[in-house]
Amino acid sequence: MRKILLLLLCTATLGLSSCKKEVIVDPGLPNETIEIKIKPNEWIPNSNRTTLTAIINMPELNQETFLNDGLIVSLYTDNAIPEYSAMPFVFGGETYSYTVKRGAIIIDIQTTGNSAILPTPPDRDMALRVTFVTSTLR
Repeated sequence: MRKILLLLLCTATLGLSSCKKEVIVDPGLPNETIEIKIKPNEWIPNSNRTTLTAIINMPELNQETFLNDGLIVSLYTDNAIPEYSAMPFVFGGETYSYTVKRGAIIIDIQTTGNSAILPTPPDRDMALRVTFVTSTLR
């Protein structure tokens, strides 16, 4: 009888105890959004022309920001459609992706699937929107 009672007590203890996740929002950590225009002449093809790259200098990406914060990087690809697309994404058969490093964001355009098809350099300005999601590393 004691064994059954002890087993029930242990089961109840485990069942009633639970982990509670707590999200703490610090109003002292504001997010920031920066918009930049990428001009058509800023897209540089790689040696075999399979990738177009634009390097965007971002002094806001300092050591502390690079280590602690998150980024949401979006591109306004078509002036006829009023929307930003969060990267990575595919548009018009081309893949848009990005890499973040201290001091810069590198945007790449590559064709999807057939490597014989080369990406087309944009013929208009493209708006880049970078949102810094402020955080602290724990």
